[in-house]
Amino acid sequence: MEVIDIQQKFDQFNDHWHPRIIGELNGQHVKIAKIEGDFIWHSHEHEDELFMVIKGQLTMEFRDKTVEVFPGQILIVPKGIEHRPRAQKETQIMMFEPFSTINTGNVAHEKTKENLEKL
Repeated sequence: MEVIDIQQKFDQFNDHWHPRIIGELNGQHVKIAKIEGDFIWHSHEHEDELFMVIKGQLTMEFRDKTVEVFPGQILIVPKGIEHRPRAQKETQIMMFEPFSTINTGNVAHEKTKENLEKL
């Protein structure tokens, strides 16, 4: 049992849309990522996702609305809901997702990341 310094973990990388694992609990990965620009439309058939903004601003697009998420706020995207994250400026996010969750969900894409690095 050790304290995890989230900002120190963010300081270890600079790329965007490449989640890293910083912890595990109850069948869930605790992941962090830096994001900027647009991601892809996708959904997760079996997994809900929790997004928490640490720094910056996350825009989550859904087919019927757009939601803005600011530092200290969370957004839970239920399984099966198509969504597209984006950020105008570099944004730091934390995610809680089941071990089975792949970042691009049901879409194979150049941004798909499997076998994530543990920091």
